[in-house]
Amino acid sequence: MKRAVLLSILVVVTQLAVGVMAQAQQGGKIFRIGFLDPSTASGNAVRLAAFWQEMGKLGWIEGKNITVEYRFAENKGPERQPELAADLVRHKVDLIVVSGTPAALAAKKATTTIPIVMTNTGDPVGAGVVASLAQPGGNVTGNASLGFELATKRLEILKDAVPKLVRVGLLMPPTAGVSSNLQMKELRGAALALKLKLEEIETQADAKGLESAFQTAKQKQVGAILTSGSNPFFAERKRIVELAGKYRLPAMYFQNEFVDEGGLMSYGADFGDLYRRAAVYVDKILKGAKPADLPVQQPTKFEFVINLKAAKQIGLTIPPDVLARANKVIK
Repeated sequence: MKRAVLLSILVVVTQLAVGVMAQAQQGGKIFRIGFLDPSTASGNAVRLAAFWQEMGKLGWIEGKNITVEYRFAENKGPERQPELAADLVRHKVDLIVVSGTPAALAAKKATTTIPIVMTNTGDPVGAGVVASLAQPGGNVTGNASLGFELATKRLEILKDAVPKLVRVGLLMPPTAGVSSNLQMKELRGAALALKLKLEEIETQADAKGLESAFQTAKQKQVGAILTSGSNPFFAERKRIVELAGKYRLPAMYFQNEFVDEGGLMSYGADFGDLYRRAAVYVDKILKGAKPADLPVQQPTKFEFVINLKAAKQIGLTIPPDVLARANKVIK
């Protein structure tokens, strides 16, 4: 009896010792992750702050037990991202975090072995990034942002918010990738159903391109502006908001940070929450989980924000029923 008890204790002690040793080994390693983003470091700073805040809560401190290789495409289009993804693979990172569909596709093409975590991919299944949300397969997992479904919802709200709206100007990137094509298909169908004329205005996300885009919008006599859910547009949100005010055009944006800069309205997922959830994926994978075993998640937090100060500046009166639907109204 005593011998059996001693053997049991010995087994438990051995298991504990192995566990401690494994933790010590993991704790001693400094992991290296890559970060691939189509925009700029300053433009995406607010999202990165949310990511690192969550990473810190999970025990990951940059420079202590984890290092980062940042690669920003500087708003130069999706064609630059395969090169940046390949560079991260050459640096032998342990994991790659990607922002947006083009970055996810570029990283997936660059490696089939290094784990990839998506922060915000519109339709990862439709774009061919993962096999399914429940069983992503391969080396990619993370967050789907419902970008296409939310884009059509924004168009609906914009029509309700701007009386007698007939023509809408859509700001979109000049290079139509898989993600852009899928989004345009949804928006064209929604515009037709809403009896709206959708003027597609391609533009680079820089000062010259955006100024020209708003001039084109005025020439086409659009009654409001909608921006596609592009990371480069997010990076240039302050400039876009200023131009909308300058040309006195009501605008609907895809994230509340545009409204924080003085924009009129936004409706979309909480991207800060998506980046925090991406950090949870990174934590799990660095601790041994496989991307193929981690289902892709969809957003659970959405927010509709209206800025009445911006509405007053352009002479727009928001209907009471639209105001009543907002989660937040800035007066």
